[in-house]
Amino acid sequence: MSQPRIAVLIPCYNEEVAIPQVVAAFRAVLPEAVVYVFDNNSRDRTREVAAAAGAVVRIETLQGKGNVIRRMFADIDADAYVLVDGDDTYDAAAAPEMVRLLLSERLDMVTGTRVTEAIAAYRPGHRLGNHVLTGAVRLVFGKRITDMLSGFRVFSRRFVKSFPALATGFETETEFTVHALELRLPVGEVVTAYRERPAGSASKLNTWRDGFRILCTIFALVKRERPLPFFGGIAAVLLVLGLGLSVPVFVQYAETGLVPRLPTALLSTGLVLLSFISLACGLILNTVTRGRQEAKRMAYLAQRPFEPTNDAPIPPAPRMPG
Repeated sequence: MSQPRIAVLIPCYNEEVAIPQVVAAFRAVLPEAVVYVFDNNSRDRTREVAAAAGAVVRIETLQGKGNVIRRMFADIDADAYVLVDGDDTYDAAAAPEMVRLLLSERLDMVTGTRVTEAIAAYRPGHRLGNHVLTGAVRLVFGKRITDMLSGFRVFSRRFVKSFPALATGFETETEFTVHALELRLPVGEVVTAYRERPAGSASKLNTWRDGFRILCTIFALVKRERPLPFFGGIAAVLLVLGLGLSVPVFVQYAETGLVPRLPTALLSTGLVLLSFISLACGLILNTVTRGRQEAKRMAYLAQRPFEPTNDAPIPPAPRMPG
């Protein structure tokens, strides 16, 4: 095997202003890589300017970043995949170090954790939302990721070809993180600068709408990947409510031998039965989840890892200024 095959993947939607600089920057720092721009129904000249800048341009008509990621991961074959947004907010100079770390340490995902002093680039609301959502995932799935919503990552072939890519929009970053943590894949992080969009470029993010979608995705992933704690928690709440409602019924029955609060007795009985049903669902789904995890693990192991040879070592990353 010679040098590792590196693919730079850039999903784009109406990024005519920013995409030429992004393509040029990544071609400069990773000259051995092939830069792919996947256009997602842009209404401006994104395709033309990306091609003129030297990128291989492809098209995905299903709207949404998650749909573009699914197509990218299915179509492109490489040893290392650099995924970055096309808005020119991430520092391309960090990419060689991220690729070097991925290959030399045999990692499966390296995340570019964002650092910035520009308020407009990383608004307080977005920063707070990222901390809250990342904290929720860290609490449930493990504390190995500090910037879950970063759009700048490097993946191994094993990660890409075992990733199910079920999301349709910006919640796909959450899926990346949960996939890595659930399979206990080796991951790393590299600090990278984060800057404002270039003048004339508009953000596609909607703070409340996309934040709510990501929160719903986390909820769905907890239910899907942690069914026993999820349904077990519901069972515990129902059981406590049912037993709490039954206490006065039992007290009155012990004193009088009668059950005048029949509706309360029926309600408490129903809640206790629902708690046992919820627990049974959790136990059954936990077995199903275990089978799914084993299948994903086998899909991961079916892909060959990159093995550098002695005559083609991994080149060191160039030193970054500062």
